[in-house]
Amino acid sequence: IEPFYKGGRIQISQDGKFMFCPCGSKVNVIDVETGALLHKSGKYKRSRALLLRRWHWREPRCERSWRAVHTAPVATMAFDPTATLLATGGCDSTIKIWDMVKHYCTHNLKGSSGVVHLVEFHPDVSRLQLFSSSMDYKIRIWDLSSSKCVALLDGHFSAVTSLAFADGNTLLSSGRDKICMVWDLDTRQSKRTVPVYETVEAAVLLPEEGDFSQLGVKKKGLHFVTAGSKGILRVWEVATAACVHTQPVPFALQEEPSERSLSQCRFVPARNELLTVSMEHNIIFYDAQTLQLRKQLAGYNEEVLDVKFLGPGDSHIVVATNSPQLKVFELATSHCQILYGHTETILALDVFRKGLMFVTCAKDRSVRLWRMGRAGRVSCVGLGLGHAHGVGAVSCSRLKESFVVTSSQDCTIKIWNIPESLTSKAKAALISSPEPLHARVTERGHNKDINSVAVSPNDKLLATGSQDRLAKLWSCSDCSLLGVFSGHKRGIWCVQFSPVDQVLATSSADGTLKLWGLRDFSCLKTFEGHDASVLKIIFVSRGAQLLSSGSDGLLKLWTIKTNECVKTLDGHEDKIWGLHSNKKDDMVVTASSDSCITLWQDVTEIEEKEAQAKQEEQIMKEQELSNLLHEKRYLKALGLAISLDRPHTVLTVVKAILKEPEGRRQLEENIVRLRKDQKEAVLGFLVTWNTNSRNCHEAQAVLETLLKHEAPDSLLQFSGIKSAVESLLPYTERHFQRLSRLLQASTFIEFMWQNMRLADVAQQDQGTL
Repeated sequence: IEPFYKGGRIQISQDGKFMFCPCGSKVNVIDVETGALLHKSGKYKRSRALLLRRWHWREPRCERSWRAVHTAPVATMAFDPTATLLATGGCDSTIKIWDMVKHYCTHNLKGSSGVVHLVEFHPDVSRLQLFSSSMDYKIRIWDLSSSKCVALLDGHFSAVTSLAFADGNTLLSSGRDKICMVWDLDTRQSKRTVPVYETVEAAVLLPEEGDFSQLGVKKKGLHFVTAGSKGILRVWEVATAACVHTQPVPFALQEEPSERSLSQCRFVPARNELLTVSMEHNIIFYDAQTLQLRKQLAGYNEEVLDVKFLGPGDSHIVVATNSPQLKVFELATSHCQILYGHTETILALDVFRKGLMFVTCAKDRSVRLWRMGRAGRVSCVGLGLGHAHGVGAVSCSRLKESFVVTSSQDCTIKIWNIPESLTSKAKAALISSPEPLHARVTERGHNKDINSVAVSPNDKLLATGSQDRLAKLWSCSDCSLLGVFSGHKRGIWCVQFSPVDQVLATSSADGTLKLWGLRDFSCLKTFEGHDASVLKIIFVSRGAQLLSSGSDGLLKLWTIKTNECVKTLDGHEDKIWGLHSNKKDDMVVTASSDSCITLWQDVTEIEEKEAQAKQEEQIMKEQELSNLLHEKRYLKALGLAISLDRPHTVLTVVKAILKEPEGRRQLEENIVRLRKDQKEAVLGFLVTWNTNSRNCHEAQAVLETLLKHEAPDSLLQFSGIKSAVESLLPYTERHFQRLSRLLQASTFIEFMWQNMRLADVAQQDQGTL
């Protein structure tokens, strides 16, 4: 889960399936249903380099790039209804119209004052009109036939933020002056001014067809929805200038409306939904007829400080970003719930064993208990106050949902009891506001900030790690000190109990991990390998391995028995603050300061099964090859040997064919019948055979067949033919020279032998005489 939207205008495809979100210098294409990032591209992208680029976004591929002619960056752009004309408004106070078919600039409209931040074509193509607004707060109407400004709609006292056409003669405009205006385009006068009492960023007209009775629409006439600084959608009736429906405000936001201030709103006809974008880069889809939330996506997470799996089947993750809001992501759809409650940055969180309840702590010195309902909705059910400074670490009881342990910058540890009313599903469902939590024990634990706290698997022990370079073991019942673990050279960032042994693991800013015995508090093992602070550790593989995360963005997997690092994973570009494994112990989630959340899967068993299956398949094929050779079915044997991708096995088949009485002819017949890809493979193999003088005869026999039966043009189409020829030439020449020397030597021996025979014959003749 990575940032895909960092501000700017969001567009959506006509079928409502894809979103186009600006993210820095790129435009990301997002699948609305799954929240998945499809491409990093853009259909049309404006640039500070004063270039316009047209993209084929499905591939993605830049089709064309051209100079925007503007002398300053382009601030806004819009297509006409036919998508053949594009209007660009620049910071240089000009508007350019582009013919997208013939690729040239058709109009250069001058006369605006300051940055042109809004352009819209009239929906009636025959009118050839363009509407624009700039820093003088006026709406200009341009006649494209004459390239002149034919009217000036003056009524707003602040920036105009949106324009919407009700029909050919009615225009709705919204502004940051807290009013919306309805204009008659025939008389070019204002018909009605609607005071909306908030800075409006977008006004959307409701379609006249459709049942909007749940939104207070009782009679026919113009109705529109506003989105702005209050962070809620409101429905207005033009005839009476009255608000007929207001979206309910979450209780936590009644005092802080700025938290959800909206920057964009648009109607998506294909989905019958309203799309809104908040100042925090959250993208929300509402049902257009009820304004009920349908889907929410988080475009940007800022710095992620902690993450945990959530839900009975680990179907969700809960994320603490560098803000007072929590985000709960559904992994299957990327749907995001945003939870309000804390007033300052949330620093840490932990989840109970069943996965339905979790606890958070924040800089606002509070602890909050949250519960997930059956529908996946999360609500705050408990609130604990008592720490004197920000609460930096929290841990839940492991066996039952009975208590929570927190540690703070005030150097104290608190154990909070959880009332039975909050653990019962039936009773928890009736809670309307958070119940108070009470600390049963408070203990000053360290001399410096406590960075980490952990509860043992049996709920009897408690461990803390601090900036004072010490880790301490405490009794959970009365918070009495049992022992001190001393040995790290710098502050301790994380402490973790082993799920199977009486062992405590600690990680430190000195770049090491240590394992400590709980009986004698001695250091059992030290793991060295990180070049930076080790921020988090967890036990994985049922306690047999440790996974650690560092401030350099690296994850390291350690085997405890051998003391070695077996794997280093590079998945982040900054400090990894969050690290958690799921209940099945086969998946890990990490979260980092680079705004990315990454899911990792344990593929050990999968890889072992794949290797075993591959090995079994190889054995079966080798057995089949042996049978085919025995039955002298050489063509099939040759094809099977090539599929195994083993040059030596193919050579064995070739040798077996050549041993036959008419082996050369049979080899020729079988090679000719191979497919092109098989011939390409054999060509690659014979290059290897040809390097060895023992196998060069077989290589040359196959090569002769290929050269004899394949046309030169056909051979040139073979993949790797160039490198094959370059490799074959020197070795073939060497073999030829060797054979020439052998021929010379054999001829000389034959000559000597003949001479010796002649001498013997002469002596025999003399003896006879």
